[in-house]
Amino acid sequence: MRERYENPALYAWIPWTIATALVAGLGGYIVAVENGRSAPPAASSASAPSVPSVAPVSETQLAAYREILARDPKNAQAAISAGNLLYDAQRYPEAIAFYQQAFALNPGDINVSTDLGTALWYAGRADESLAQYQKSLALNATHGQTLFNVGIVRADGKRDYDGAIASWEELLRTNPSYPESAKVRSLIGDARSKTAAAR
Repeated sequence: MRERYENPALYAWIPWTIATALVAGLGGYIVAVENGRSAPPAASSASAPSVPSVAPVSETQLAAYREILARDPKNAQAAISAGNLLYDAQRYPEAIAFYQQAFALNPGDINVSTDLGTALWYAGRADESLAQYQKSLALNATHGQTLFNVGIVRADGKRDYDGAIASWEELLRTNPSYPESAKVRSLIGDARSKTAAAR
């Protein structure tokens, strides 16, 4: 993804700061952008979303991204990177704010849109999560990760098993080589069982 620095020399200190933090043991790792973080957990029986494991936040890295954004509020990459750090640390309300900023700057970025939807899901905001996923699907109606996530939120967050099945079936129809297709078929089977039991 393209960097959006208006004056790259202005930010020459950032790599040094991050490298120093990593060497000093203050940083854990550099989070890759678009690294597939947007998958919600597998379907569960609880209505509250389960959450992934916690990664430590490098406050030095986070401060560096905040500094970039203070100097260049239109730097979508810095907003994404800050959101990713906070997401991985399960600090979802903070991550949401950065993802919203990044998506407002680049409303065509489906990965940011889907990450935002997933952060909303983990924050317990199922309706807002589904609304954000609809924005993702407006960008690409066959986006596999988004269709998968919609099914999870419909099943676990809304108990809308028919809606979940429809999303997962659309995923398999439009993405025949989806890497998690066996898992999706299993989720469809579980959702059908729950639908039958409710009738």
